Amino acid sequence: MLFEKYSYIAVEGPIGVGKTSLARRLAAHFGDHSRLLLEKPERNPFLARFYDDPQRFALPVQMFFLFQRIQDLQELIQPDMFSRATVTDFLIDKDPLFARLTLSDDEFHLYQQMYRHLQPQVPVPDLVIYLQASPDRLIERVRRRGVAYEKGITEDYLGRLVEGYSRFFLHYDAAPVFMVNSDNFNFIEESHDFDLLLERIERMRGGREFFSRGA
Repeated sequence: MLFEKYSYIAVEGPIGVGKTSLARRLAAHFGDHSRLLLEKPERNPFLARFYDDPQRFALPVQMFFLFQRIQDLQELIQPDMFSRATVTDFLIDKDPLFARLTLSDDEFHLYQQMYRHLQPQVPVPDLVIYLQASPDRLIERVRRRGVAYEKGITEDYLGRLVEGYSRFFLHYDAAPVFMVNSDNFNFIEESHDFDLLLERIERMRGGREFFSRGA
């Protein structure tokens, strides 16, 4: 079974791509054999203000997320980590991507110092599922889910985020990456799409594979 092959799966991708929903679906599919570790953006007190005034609140929102993610990842260091499959909706390695996108040069230098000092020695995922989508599809999904603090997200910001993710995963080689163009998939409501995703992951043999409708 999939959880026996991959004991630590990280689902990643830009805002609105569906990574949290897919992480939940995977954990539910594995049942008692898994545990779910999710980001909690609603707990960041600076996030709503960041979307209204990015220049002023970029640093506090980024630092809060960094501390939160590192605290959450401490769970992965526990002795029983490998007793169940772990599914997360974030990858700590990509944290600097947002920082570089939103911080000034001086702020980014400060962030880098903190990141290098605090980055935990956590296990590398057995598999990273990288969900991709076009900026117009992302903005559509963000608007549809109607989260209050996301109202300030612009298509321009999402476009730069998509580009940043593409550059990051172009060079990421710490773990196998299963790249998915999610524009024409619905892994949550369509069981066939979810089953097809699992099947293609099971068939994965190399360190990098791309999956899209018709591929």
